[in-house]
Amino acid sequence: QVQLVESVGGLVQAGGSLRLSCTASGNIGSISTMGWYRQAPGKQRELVASFTSGGTINYADSVKGRFTISRDNAKNMVYLQMNSLKPEDTAVYACNAYLIQSGHMYYRAYWGQGTQVTVSS
Repeated sequence: QVQLVESVGGLVQAGGSLRLSCTASGNIGSISTMGWYRQAPGKQRELVASFTSGGTINYADSVKGRFTISRDNAKNMVYLQMNSLKPEDTAVYACNAYLIQSGHMYYRAYWGQGTQVTVSS
């Protein structure tokens, strides 16, 4: 089995910063892409940032210049540093990993349970 566990989010004032982390554990063979998604009330889930095993990084336009994704492959961890937070960043943030379990044949996506980030104005 594979588990993705995120750090606890929190409440922060606009302009503040918050760092999320996510650890993938279990029967992991290889991880391709790790990333973060978010879903605000009444909105669709959207990609915030992703980091491929080849080093390609993608950001949503709305977070470029404010958020930074990083990855520790040795620890199967991914981080999201969020600076200059805005009230519109309020959402449940979920970690995602596209990986293959040891002894399995196919990659598939796994999700963390999600953590609430609330930015007050």
